[in-house]
Amino acid sequence: MTIPSRILTNGKIWCGLNEGFAEAIAISDDKVLAVGSAKDIAELAGPDTEIVDLEGRLATPGLNDAHLHLHMYGMSKLNLDLRAAAGMTTVQAILDQVAEAVAKAEPGTWITGRGYDHDKLAELRHPHRRELDAVAPNNPVMLTRACGHTAVCNSMALQLGEIGHNSPDPYGGKIGRAEGELNGLLFEAARAPVQKAQPEPSTEDFVDAIERAGTELLSLGITSVMEAGIGMGPGEPELRAYQIANRDGRLPVRVAGTLMGDLEKNILDIAYAEGLVTGAGDDMFRIGPVKIFTDGSAGAGTAWMSVPYYNDDTNFGVPCLSQEQVDELVLKAHRLGYQMAPHAIGDAAIEMILNAYEKAYADTPAPDRRHRIEHCGWHRPDQLERMKAMGVIPAGQPSFLYYFGEGYFMCLGPDRPHDCYPYKTWLDAGLHPSASTDCPVTDPNPFANIYAMVTRKSDGGTVLGDGQQLSVAEALHLYTYEAAYGVHDEDRKGRLIPGQLADVSVFDTDFFTVDPEKILSGQCVLTIRGGETVFERDATLT
Repeated sequence: MTIPSRILTNGKIWCGLNEGFAEAIAISDDKVLAVGSAKDIAELAGPDTEIVDLEGRLATPGLNDAHLHLHMYGMSKLNLDLRAAAGMTTVQAILDQVAEAVAKAEPGTWITGRGYDHDKLAELRHPHRRELDAVAPNNPVMLTRACGHTAVCNSMALQLGEIGHNSPDPYGGKIGRAEGELNGLLFEAARAPVQKAQPEPSTEDFVDAIERAGTELLSLGITSVMEAGIGMGPGEPELRAYQIANRDGRLPVRVAGTLMGDLEKNILDIAYAEGLVTGAGDDMFRIGPVKIFTDGSAGAGTAWMSVPYYNDDTNFGVPCLSQEQVDELVLKAHRLGYQMAPHAIGDAAIEMILNAYEKAYADTPAPDRRHRIEHCGWHRPDQLERMKAMGVIPAGQPSFLYYFGEGYFMCLGPDRPHDCYPYKTWLDAGLHPSASTDCPVTDPNPFANIYAMVTRKSDGGTVLGDGQQLSVAEALHLYTYEAAYGVHDEDRKGRLIPGQLADVSVFDTDFFTVDPEKILSGQCVLTIRGGETVFERDATLT
């Protein structure tokens, strides 16, 4: 009989949607050995078995954020924090923070920041180029909106990107103008020239960022992620950083890495030549899907819709690719054996993806490829039926409901926000939806996600899509099993059953019994990855 190396007991252990609860769990090395009553599991203990008293706390499978940007989040921790949570609730507050950074920087040094949401600023607008010029006349400045699809720059940054008054809008992008002059806003592909003008991080910089961000995620009970864009920056150095971090034991969380396979940002050929196809790798770093961008974000007014925006009836969003380009990129990756995970938020963008999937499956049948649609914010009923027919996975972000819900009503009117991210519909249709934050678009903290799935409430208390609420068990199911299923990992993790990886998160809050409002203030107190403690908040849990 195998003697467990560790036993967690005297807790409320949620093992999975169909498995329900147990009182104790036995771990052997990095795998779950058994789950059951405290009495039954205690009988398995040997003289060297470590006993952990959970003191009645809730334990779940390690949380799995199914779409975030790990190294990008780590890099963003070095930039200005422009989130409302950091006090950036007015344009003046943002300008003051830029001025403070300029005072500490050498002339010519880049000042970058991320996280502001113009819908949450008192002025309900973006900062203007001239305002940034006033506080940073000798430093290039680029501030990125929370969604990551829009940025505002000062004149020096625009000049370094060779963007002038007569510069045409690039395909898949838009240069902001107002009252006959540049206002500093750059949408989608229009940001690229300014981004290219900035110093390029080294591979070691990315390794540091991966470790920095991953360590924080462990403190939130997150043990696995799908990294949603390896190659969105300089390309190959990002891939090498993940390989180095894994080799050197500096990868805190398990990663399924999405490879960029877009028109310009593309490392597919490099990866394929090395045998790095979907599924290749080990339990810490595996190759996941391939990503392309077809549109932007709803909050920025760049998600591509078939119906114009409520606040601008001339705006349908920004298509980043043509149907022909989407078809070609999807078919290439599909033929090479990759799963797909394209970014598509608006129904017009989703239409292009579904068209391309149907053509790819007709060309090369692959019934269990599990192609995804990242975000999948607004789709039509007819598109839902096509998704069901192909088993397409909608990978949405409940945190968007919480953090951006109020803004959706501003840009999309009183009705359309209720149609976004219909989790209950997806789950009931058998589409294997997952839960994620798209961090650093929103905070990686999982409690807003769980709260949004259970209540469908924004941070202003508005309900979006009443009737789409999930039970706590369903919400955790999306954050564990379904997130693993979305990258072909459900046989390894996502449930606490014998043989699966012993990834466990312990919380100070019982999500199943508390008032939903108290979910938001929850904390992780213990995180176990592969049977080993990787984070502990309360030393009494030993």
